[in-house]
Amino acid sequence: MAEEAVRVPGIGPRAGAVLVFGSSAAVLVVELVALRLLAPYIGLTMEMNTMVIGIALSAIAFGSWAGGRAADAVAPRRALGPLLALSGVAVAATPPLVRLVGDAGGGLVLYVGAACLFVPAALLTAVTPMVTKLLLVDLEATGTVVGRLSGIGTAGGIAGTVLTGFVLISVVPVSVILFALGALLLVTGLVVDASSRDWRRGRRALVAGVVVGGSVTVGAAVPSGCDAETRYHCASVVDDPERESGRTLVLDGLRHSYVDLDDPEHLDFAYVRAIASLVDTAYPEGEALDAYHLGAGGLSVPGYLAAARPGSTSVVSEIDPGVVEIGRERLGVETGESLNVRVEDGRIGLRRIATGSRDLVVGDAFGGISVPWHLTTREAVADIRRVLRPGGAYAVNVVDHGELAFVRAAVATVRAEFAHVAVAGAGGSFDGAGGGNFVVSASDTAFDTAAWGRRVAERGGDWRVVDGAALDAWIGDARVLTDDFAPVDQLLTPYPRRG
Repeated sequence: MAEEAVRVPGIGPRAGAVLVFGSSAAVLVVELVALRLLAPYIGLTMEMNTMVIGIALSAIAFGSWAGGRAADAVAPRRALGPLLALSGVAVAATPPLVRLVGDAGGGLVLYVGAACLFVPAALLTAVTPMVTKLLLVDLEATGTVVGRLSGIGTAGGIAGTVLTGFVLISVVPVSVILFALGALLLVTGLVVDASSRDWRRGRRALVAGVVVGGSVTVGAAVPSGCDAETRYHCASVVDDPERESGRTLVLDGLRHSYVDLDDPEHLDFAYVRAIASLVDTAYPEGEALDAYHLGAGGLSVPGYLAAARPGSTSVVSEIDPGVVEIGRERLGVETGESLNVRVEDGRIGLRRIATGSRDLVVGDAFGGISVPWHLTTREAVADIRRVLRPGGAYAVNVVDHGELAFVRAAVATVRAEFAHVAVAGAGGSFDGAGGGNFVVSASDTAFDTAAWGRRVAERGGDWRVVDGAALDAWIGDARVLTDDFAPVDQLLTPYPRRG
């Protein structure tokens, strides 16, 4: 009796193991890719990571429970095919749904994204209890079967995590990953469903599934509004309709850098003009500088230094190789001895810079929805101070809105390490109106903040510089950030709160 049960058409120990391994791997692929897919609309924060993990775990718990109940109520071998096919459709539908709702704006993207993660994860998780029911043909071997499948499922989850994190995301756009995975699950579901009846149908289903899956995968190659989907961003370069040589680098729908291909001294962004104004007033005119940059973007500041101060050298740490590549291909970036761009994490790259070797350190790695918290801490700022020469300066662009709790904490942290600190920002921001970009400057040597403010005003805009007692009052009791305690995601208000 037991032997006959094992040989039920379309399922067996090996086939069951493959289904459990594959479905468990698929759950982790969907979870990791969901983080990337939602980041442009919700932000890459600890809260967002926690939410995605929580939804995935909830789906796994629900899928295990519901799948177990369903396995006792219906014939599992007949339910496996539809289950896999439905999960494939749900996975493939995720990219267009999230982007459609996200591009429309509003908070609905959070709920759509949660549903797009929960539904396929729950469906895929339900595969394991159904396979377990099919393979439990001998009560004396219950522990062996359950333990084996549990181990296989865990191994599948590990494989999905490693494959996605180290391979897929680095070489394939996230939309293509999900479309291809959806197609694969759909094909598998059709094959499993047909083979549970007879193998001739199974072969016909396989052919049909390959055609359908191929069509879906080809559809994934349709442009998604990006010139390139890098490891971390949807990146595109937009021509300036009012300036023939002007180019704007857009990352995840936000303008990150502006470059004039013919005139690197033409600066469009207010915060870049503020950094350039600090350089103009803190160092003798035309003097070549050795600079280190945390974050590349469009490399507008290194370009400005090279043009305004011939002989200057810049070392840049940029974590996203795709941003570097699009800079070379579309923004006229030429790397070499004077511009050394390293693909690396900024904190690690900072450690590689020799003590007392830089005249200037520029921090431009913080965005409105994504902040690498480990670059905000006192330990990171201390390392920045280490690489500066006497009289050298640190200038960092910080973005915050609303209560400005993050930027105040960031300034308090810089002040804990440097003797002289000043902040430039839109005038109303210091009075609690709006927020936006702030440029924090710091040095162990006093610099002329009044001259900096005048130079900022000369370049246009309503920015002003705050230091001394006014800065003390503005910072208030903001807490210094450390490697041990840096709740950046909780402090940050990426956009003005709407009523």
